Amino acid sequence: MVTAVVGANWGDEGKGKVTDLLASSADVVVRFQGGNNAGHTIINEYGKFVLHMLPSGVFHEKVINVIGPGAALNVNGLVQEYEKLIAGNVPAPQVRISDRAQVVLPYHMLFDALEEERLGSRQFGSTKSGIAPFYADKYLKIGIQVADLYNRKQLLDRLTQALESKNILMEHLYNKEALVVEQILEQLLQEGESIRPFVCDTTSLLHQMLREGKSILIEGQLGALRDPDHGIYPYSTSSSTLAGFAPVGAGVPPYAIRRIIAVAKAYSSCVGAGPFVTELMGEEGEELRRRGGDGGEFGSKTGRPRRVGWFDAVATRYGCMVQGATEVALSLLDVLSYLERIPVCTAYEIQGERIDQFPTTGRLEQAVPVYEWLPGWKCDIKGIKEFDQLPEEAKQYVRFLEKQIGVPIRSISNGPRREHFIERHEG
Repeated sequence: MVTAVVGANWGDEGKGKVTDLLASSADVVVRFQGGNNAGHTIINEYGKFVLHMLPSGVFHEKVINVIGPGAALNVNGLVQEYEKLIAGNVPAPQVRISDRAQVVLPYHMLFDALEEERLGSRQFGSTKSGIAPFYADKYLKIGIQVADLYNRKQLLDRLTQALESKNILMEHLYNKEALVVEQILEQLLQEGESIRPFVCDTTSLLHQMLREGKSILIEGQLGALRDPDHGIYPYSTSSSTLAGFAPVGAGVPPYAIRRIIAVAKAYSSCVGAGPFVTELMGEEGEELRRRGGDGGEFGSKTGRPRRVGWFDAVATRYGCMVQGATEVALSLLDVLSYLERIPVCTAYEIQGERIDQFPTTGRLEQAVPVYEWLPGWKCDIKGIKEFDQLPEEAKQYVRFLEKQIGVPIRSISNGPRREHFIERHEG
């Protein structure tokens, strides 16, 4: 059976923690899209780690960790993460990289940074990891597959073709020196050698695993609202963040995915630009940011402060719908323990009209949150193991969110570590 772990919101929901927990009973964990432009923070017996490229199953020795053909492979980023794990006394993980995955190239990151600089105040909040230029080249059919790294002539031909247009932009749009194909060629050949032991036909591997009845966990990056088709376009990422794309990006049959876990925070957070209806400013936002996350709400990739706000039931209900969620994992409930009353956004008001459907970006930018207020529990709930042992107000909050989003909340994290999880069976 295949289980997909995906984000219900803007990303940063806590997917890595959920995947790390579920990986203990999985045989394979697969990354199906995105690159090292976002991170998953995991705290376990080995310490605190932030994974940007590696799947979140790398802390379990028996798990095979797969970079699927839909991912944007940053080779140096992956190698550095792998070496950091070994230096942190984590047993060497099993890693497999699809020979069909495409490679983030040095000029992808360069163009990403140059374009954000050119746009100035109109920029999209890119992490400058090269993701938009990477996917643009992929669909322009001038990208480089991992398999190309082991054929010098083919790689040279592909790079030469790509740089014909790239160097026109470099010289005439950005006023920079032209890129030298031979320098990039040698760098990529070296990168290919550094990952050669990991490269294989991962699609055939996964189909074989399915025939053998193995358990496969597919891990998404970012969240539903960053999807380029269904999210807050153009403030989206450049690959589909939805579970519906997971079979394509991972290389498994669509019918194999039986369980889709959408992860949502007990409040809201967001890194990057775009409309964010429940965003908190001033002291109220600073306090939630300071108390939130695993040591504060700061981007795991960029370190920049995350935008924070109250739980947005309109956005989360929509995110769960487009993800096709069969259940929700609610993260960081313990963060809200300091509040006397907790607001939940249950509708938007746009130019005097009250709506409960998530609108397109233009209308979303005009939306004002409509709140309902619930009583807080004002006590530390970290480490509680059973749902029934939570304060009545905390249980009421979870049940209220569940009713609002229309999907059962089956698990709750109430602390930063792997063991800080409550399995919930009621409802």
